[in-house]
Amino acid sequence: MTIEDQNQVKQIIRDELSKFIVSDRYVFSKHLQLLDGKNLQVAKSTGTQIGTEGGATGQKLGFFGQVPAVQQTHIADASGGATVDAEARAAVNDVLTALENLGFLRTS
Repeated sequence: MTIEDQNQVKQIIRDELSKFIVSDRYVFSKHLQLLDGKNLQVAKSTGTQIGTEGGATGQKLGFFGQVPAVQQTHIADASGGATVDAEARAAVNDVLTALENLGFLRTS
């Protein structure tokens, strides 16, 4: 390979890599697969979000083989009454709060 060919190859590599270096994100056009025993580690100070593009509510996610769905709407808190036990009502409200905090439900 001549020096001119080597320089041309280097320039092609620089051009291709610059697309990744300059961009603020990586775009995958294929499935992303993590091998068994490999984990996804995120930073601790600010946290990490999934489905953040402009806060759009139309983005869809599916977990554990479920069909992807948009973020669920808020479920009204359980209301009191003679037929609803106070401890059960508190437990349901705790579950709703946890689901909202994780982003699986939108807050009211």
